[in-house]
Amino acid sequence: MTIHMNFIDKLTSNQPFIHKFARDDKKLQSKAKRLCFELNNSHPDDMEQRQTLYKELFGTVTSFMNIEPHFRCDYGFNIHFKGFALLNYNCVILDTSTVHIGANVMIGPGSVLACVEHAIDPYQRSAVGLYASKPITLHDNVWLGANTTVCGGVTIGEGSIIGAGSVVTKDIPAGVIAVGNPCKVMREITDEDKWEYHDLTPLDL
Repeated sequence: MTIHMNFIDKLTSNQPFIHKFARDDKKLQSKAKRLCFELNNSHPDDMEQRQTLYKELFGTVTSFMNIEPHFRCDYGFNIHFKGFALLNYNCVILDTSTVHIGANVMIGPGSVLACVEHAIDPYQRSAVGLYASKPITLHDNVWLGANTTVCGGVTIGEGSIIGAGSVVTKDIPAGVIAVGNPCKVMREITDEDKWEYHDLTPLDL
């Protein structure tokens, strides 16, 4: 029991840690897999059921969330939403540490948020089963382009945009466009980036 509680304490500590793969997390992962399956196969118009599944799966939820199939995560309870969030198709969150997703965050299709990192030494990685884990934070109004990977320990500042296909290994400051593998800042976002839309007519749906 003590080992199990220590493991959960590590998962939710919001601090980096090194751990050895063990059986204490099998039940936790099985629950997450079941809830992800139910969420991915729920009717898109049944918002009441989807909201119930959000509350059961995630650590913190809001009433303004849209998660498209097929979503996957390790545990779920380590994922915390601050406000509206859009997670597009085939999003994966490996939440071996806490993942904080700010308000009005958009995550493009095929993106991965991976807190976990396996040992570099092959013996430690395969025979011992050591891995490290660090939290991830996406501040308000962050937009991740399609197929973006965010690694453990990364914080992305408010309003920043990460270009499609990027691999983010280090912190990104607020209010910038960053792209690449490894992801690097290209430029700041300015008023010149605003679109003119006053003469547009809303689509008749």
